[in-house]
Amino acid sequence: MAGKLGSLLAVVAVALLVGCDIVLGSTVWPKPQSMTTSGNVHAFATDFSFASDSKSMIFLDAARRYESIMTPFFRPDGDIKSCQVNIATTNEELSLATNEAYNLTVSDSGIVINAVTVFGALRGMETLSQLASAQGINETNIVDFPRFQFRATMIDTSRHFYPTLVIKAHLDAMSYAKLNVLHWHLVDTISFPYESRVFPELSNSGAFSHTHVYTPNDIQDIIEYARRRGIRVIPEFDTPGHMDRGFSAIKNLLTPCYDPSGKPTGQTGPINPILNSTYEFLTSFFAEVKEVFPDKFVHVGGDEVSFSCWRSNPDITKWMEDHPKISTYSELEQYYEINLLKILGAQNTSYICWQDVFDNGVELLPDTVVDVWKSTNWNDTMARVTKAGYHSVLSAPFYLNYISYGEDWPNYYTVEPMDFDAPEADKVRLVGGVEACMWSEFVDAANFMPRFWPRVAAVAERGWSSKNVNDVTEARPRLHEFRCKLLSRGITAEPSTNGNLYDGKALLVTSNANRTFCDLA
Repeated sequence: MAGKLGSLLAVVAVALLVGCDIVLGSTVWPKPQSMTTSGNVHAFATDFSFASDSKSMIFLDAARRYESIMTPFFRPDGDIKSCQVNIATTNEELSLATNEAYNLTVSDSGIVINAVTVFGALRGMETLSQLASAQGINETNIVDFPRFQFRATMIDTSRHFYPTLVIKAHLDAMSYAKLNVLHWHLVDTISFPYESRVFPELSNSGAFSHTHVYTPNDIQDIIEYARRRGIRVIPEFDTPGHMDRGFSAIKNLLTPCYDPSGKPTGQTGPINPILNSTYEFLTSFFAEVKEVFPDKFVHVGGDEVSFSCWRSNPDITKWMEDHPKISTYSELEQYYEINLLKILGAQNTSYICWQDVFDNGVELLPDTVVDVWKSTNWNDTMARVTKAGYHSVLSAPFYLNYISYGEDWPNYYTVEPMDFDAPEADKVRLVGGVEACMWSEFVDAANFMPRFWPRVAAVAERGWSSKNVNDVTEARPRLHEFRCKLLSRGITAEPSTNGNLYDGKALLVTSNANRTFCDLA
């Protein structure tokens, strides 16, 4: 394959010398559904701009961003002065039903992007920015749309705190890869950085410090930053397990643990499911969450609940004796989850849950999204969730916090999310998409971006491109080029391959006009 790539590189070099055929920067990540390119090349004029009848601030903001990104490729002799962006509707709602499709045409008549929504237009503008280069742009016709509606990354800001600037940089990179959901695992046993107006004691006692918090203004800033890039923000508040710091400030909320002799240990376990005060707190807490986070969905967690503390607690033992229909601790967990989900249903909040809730037989609402995370037999779990009629998101094969020496992105790239036994029509209707997770036990603001990027781009292409786009050898040089584009845009992305990709010619990273580019030696 190295010889073939070397031959291709030679063809590219000759083409550039004669000013035709193909230009550098002519690949797109994720790969479009349909793309045809001719040998005719045009150049961007120095006064190039995006034009539209749309008055959408999302479009206007994106136009400024992409004009800035593309500025290094503008030329005094350029013949293309504008890109006409036609947006058919004023709908700016972000949901599972958002239309992100677009058509992009580059011809001797100019550049035109057609989309139904402003978010489809954003995806088209991103594609155009990736096709641009100092050599110009080929005449091109693209018809493009996502395979899956839910293409997410999960970040964990409990185990290590990420400053808002880092989260915004990640949102930028997500938009470049056409990812559209930020699953924000805000709190956990380690810390509680979410600053609640209703319960300020949660972060006052649970954050690492008074500066390691996300204020309401911080959160609104991040949500709006994401929205202008076509990205939903879905918070996760994991219960009944994974609760300690912060939640311990609420009297009687967590279950006191006892030793074998019946004495309190001073430790607490999962939420206390037998008290009315627990559900009063949850009602008020999630009502505030609904006000702060505009998305219809919230992630309620529900994973890895240890029963040892419940088992040790005499009050819970007595309560279960008085409620003989609840004879096991799995049934007690179901009792809690059912009550929580009733609260959310009354508040008109839809929810995502880790697969544990489904596995334990909890009665779920029809629009529940089950997040399949357990790597063992995930195919069987996806089949069971689908056959039960629930929407699903697959994250099990995409835990990017696990690292290894060498290339590991092919492991994610070659996963087929619909590789399980269920009617094809049900798969298409119910499989929402894919989610790449980055748990932060050993990740913080210093290494989060280069550890995630560009590896997560492999998941992004799996979520956007067609099922048959799965050739690692074909993808490798495209992913390298995408990584170079990330660097040029200020994203600290680690190398996706070694320095010997192009037939022995080393890959260098050089700086030009305060921008970083990958070039051939």
